[in-house]
This record gives sequence, structure tokens and C-alpha cells, in this order.
Amino acid sequence: MKALTIVWIALPLFIGFSIYLLPNMARYLALGVAIFSLGYALKIFNIESLLEFQLLDNFGVILSIDNLSGFFILTNALVTLAVLFYCWQSDKTAFFYTQIIILHGSVNATFICADFISLYVALEVISIASFLLIAYPRSDRSIWVGLRYLFVSNVAMLFYLVGAVLVYQSHNSFSFAGLKGSPPEAIALIFLGLLAKGGIFVSGLWLPLTHSESETPVSAMLSGVVVKAGVYPLTRCALMVSEVDPIVRIFGAGTALLGVGFAVFEKDTKRMLAFHTVSQLGFILAAPEVGGFYALTHGLVKSALFLIAGVLPSRNFKELKHLPIHTPVWIALVMASFSISGFPLLSGFGAKVLTMKNLLPWQVIAMNIAALGTAISFAKFIFLPHSKTGESKVKAGLWPAIILLLGGLVLANGIYYEAYTIKNTIKPLITIFLGWLAYYFLFQKAMVKLPRTAENFDHLIGVMSLMLMFLFWLVLSPGIRGVTG
Repeated sequence: MKALTIVWIALPLFIGFSIYLLPNMARYLALGVAIFSLGYALKIFNIESLLEFQLLDNFGVILSIDNLSGFFILTNALVTLAVLFYCWQSDKTAFFYTQIIILHGSVNATFICADFISLYVALEVISIASFLLIAYPRSDRSIWVGLRYLFVSNVAMLFYLVGAVLVYQSHNSFSFAGLKGSPPEAIALIFLGLLAKGGIFVSGLWLPLTHSESETPVSAMLSGVVVKAGVYPLTRCALMVSEVDPIVRIFGAGTALLGVGFAVFEKDTKRMLAFHTVSQLGFILAAPEVGGFYALTHGLVKSALFLIAGVLPSRNFKELKHLPIHTPVWIALVMASFSISGFPLLSGFGAKVLTMKNLLPWQVIAMNIAALGTAISFAKFIFLPHSKTGESKVKAGLWPAIILLLGGLVLANGIYYEAYTIKNTIKPLITIFLGWLAYYFLFQKAMVKLPRTAENFDHLIGVMSLMLMFLFWLVLSPGIRGVTG
């Protein structure tokens, strides 16, 4: 397994650069890498216990592989395959496929890292590959959005790197486990970097503009898997170091509410999906022990929603009410919206039930409000008009991608089949019904327009400073564990 893991990590980088030598084979080489990752993820689920490799003593690389890693890697493989299918008959160049595969490989690396320096390297590669994909159209707008993302990401990682050095000073090791007993400032700095990188809470206010302004397949990659490169280490640290578990859960509940609070009032389809990405990342962090399953479900459904949003006749919900969507596209849109709302027969139902069962008592009210907000948000899609002759700019590669993603949602439904009890089924249905009522009678006619001031470039770094102070307060507060536990 150790040799296979090393090959699996190195292969995307090797193939990515080889594409330049064989540009006519770019799509096929990229497809082969994604399929190999899919096979590797499925193999992980046959492992009965945690596998840990330490390659170069305390100064080197520590890798941890278990079911949590498997869920995240499986998500990355399926989303990358869907994006490749979507782009298959497009005019994307070898450069595009190179960056997709390098991004795929570096995201995979973050899902097995268990030391802060290896994770830092992987996250920085992700930043570069993401920037190049965001800026791929080479328009002034795309380059600006890409540079904005790159600047915020690099500033966040500077904080992270200082925290990693402080951990090493305390334990002579960069291992995640070194957070236990490290100075409070180390935890605060590392967490600030990961929160910003993952698009979590107010540190993630760079996310809506970045994801909504990128090309459709890039948006699907960013929201489906890239942000999880920041979420996974937080989840792993929470499971390894009990002292940080309450902090991770606090940010889970906070970001779930923040994201959905913006999403219910958003009038732009892609911005609504981007804000909802912020919210759904909160569900992953709110219950770290089952976050892998929720990450899989969210990655599949959010990628599908972004791909579908890219073929709708307009991005404006108000205009879409007067532009009937082609019925097959609407059906796919409704299936994805049902899953993320927690409707039975799709894996979003099982993921939400499992997450709710693993919440601490103080989280329950906040996460139920977030679930209600999710139902309200996606009622906007569900109640759009449709017809057999409706408008949709369907691309040739859309349907293979959507079949893969929605098929994954149906099959993943069996992961937690124990969710199907009368009690578990009634509650989500009531939540969805109440959300639809709230949308129909209140939010559909609401004219509220939330300010975007905090998303401005000149405010993003200031928000990071405020977050750092808040993190210092959390890690220094002697009563935090008692209050949350």
C-alpha cells in the first residue's frame, strides 16, 4: 500500500507535465489519472484500520490514510471525472488539462497529509493551479479574480506557516498531533490559514466572487473539491486532538448559518450556490467524525448544480421565472436540489441525518436553522418553470457528467441505509415543507439586498485580522471546552 500511495501521489504531477509532450492525448491522460484515483479511493475502504507512513523521520512526510481520507479522495475522483466529461468535446487546450490534473493531484495529497509542512506544500500548489484555471479565459476580469484569490490565499498561508514553525519548536515535529500542547498562538495561526483556505466563516468571504465568476467547470472543481483541502485538515485535527474539536465545531455552526443567511436572499444563481458552499462546509465541520460522508455528498451535488447553472438561460432568478427551462435540465436540477435539501432516496438525506445525530446539544438549534435555510434556498430552483421546448444552452458533455454525479448521489444513498426509519424520514420532510412555505410566502417576494462591502478586496485582509483575534480568544479561553463539551 505504501508503494501504491507514492505512485498515486506522483502520477498526477508526472502526467500533468507529460501532457505538454503529448497534447493530442491530453483528455485521455487526464481521464486515466482520475480513474486511477477512483480505484485508489475504493481500495482504501477495504482497509480495516488507520495506515500511517513516516517517510523521512521528524523532518519529513507523515501520511495517514483511513475511511475519512477515502471519502474525500473519492469525491475528488468523481468530481474530476465529471468535469473532464463536461469538457470532453470543448476546445480546452492541453494547458487546461495540465492544470486540472495538477490540481487534482495536489488536492489528493492534502487528504492524506498528517504533517503541517507537507500540507503547506500541497496547499500552495493548489493555489497556483487554481489561479491558472480561474484566469484561463485571460480576460481582464478573470485575471483580476484570480490574482485576488491568489493574494488572499498566500497571505493566509503566511500565517499558517508561522504557526507550523511554532508547533515544531514545541515538539521537534510538524505532525498534526503536535497541536496538543503547542502554544495557543500556533493553533490560532494555523487555523486562520486553514479557515481562509477552505472558505470558512468570514475568512471565506473571498469565495462567492471567485466561484461565481470562474468558468463553469472551474466553479464545479472549486466548490466540489478544492475548498475541502482546507476543511479536511481541520476535520483531521479535531479527531486527533480533542482540545481543538470544540473550536472546529464552533466554526462549523457559525459558517453554516453565515452562508445560508446570504444564500436565501441572493438573486444570482452562481452566487447563491457559492454562498451555499460556505454553508455546507459548516455541516462537515459541525460533526467531524462523520464529515467524510457529508463531504462526498456535498461535492457531488454542488458540482452538479454548478454544471447545470452554467447551461441555464440566465443567472438571474427573477429572469428565470419568465424563461422556462428545458424539462430534462429541470429534472436534473430538482434532483440535485432535493439531495442537498435532505430529501429521502438521495444521499443528502443520509448525510444530513448522520450529521444531526452526531451534533453536540448546543449545536442542534443552529444546524436545524441552517437546514431550514437550505430548503428555502433551493426552493428557488425547484419552483422554476419548465417545458419540453424550454430554453437551455446544453453542452454535449453535460449529460455524461450529470449522470455520473447524480448516479453517485443515488448509489451513495446506501452508505447509511440505517437512516431510513419513520422518525428520521419525517423530520427532514417537515423541514423541507416549512422551507418551501417560507420561500413561497416570504422570501420569494423579499427585496432584501445584503451588502457586499466585506467581500471587497481591501476588506478581506482586515477580516483575517479580526478572525485572528477571535481565534486567540477561543484558544485562550479556559472555559471553552467546558461550555461546548
